[in-house]
Amino acid sequence: MNGIDYIADTNAIIYLLSGNLCMKPYISNRLGISIISEMEILSFSSMTDADEKCIRSFINDCIVLELSEKIKNHAIMLRRICKIKLPDAIVAATAIAYSLPLITADKSFRQISGLNLILIEPVLL
Repeated sequence: MNGIDYIADTNAIIYLLSGNLCMKPYISNRLGISIISEMEILSFSSMTDADEKCIRSFINDCIVLELSEKIKNHAIMLRRICKIKLPDAIVAATAIAYSLPLITADKSFRQISGLNLILIEPVLL
């Protein structure tokens, strides 16, 4: 779908932008991100102008996947059944809707049936 190889969760984006080696295998791939991850990553209060410029450049290199009716309804169902946070439900529903693997360090996604999950372990530097 549109040349996207993976969907990156917000924590995976943070690890990638900070140069954490856990994301090295995915650097050369085309990443998709949920609109909610874009919002989360741009809303950090301690972000400097340089940080924002770097993040916006990264986002421009990704495909941002909007919130559709299908994703919205699936996220509602996931939140009810799995009792996960709404942003996580939206990210998971996006990955499922596009039939793409989700890269994340958040183990709570393991409980979601039908989600192709790639769990990363951050490398301590």
